[in-house]
Amino acid sequence: MNSTSWPKSRFLRVKCNDCENEQIIFGSASREITCTMCGRTLAEPTGGKSTIKTHIIEVLE
Repeated sequence: MNSTSWPKSRFLRVKCNDCENEQIIFGSASREITCTMCGRTLAEPTGGKSTIKTHIIEVLE
């Protein structure tokens, strides 16, 4: 497999703005992602890369 066939999407470690819970989400999610602790929306789908509505702590490889 060459480097051009690797996916462009990444997993992201994010921190909820309300409860500060950290979780790992997919950067191109196809549905809304909510915090597992408080239910706040962390990311919304856009048909491509998700709109992230919280702090990104780290981009995972």
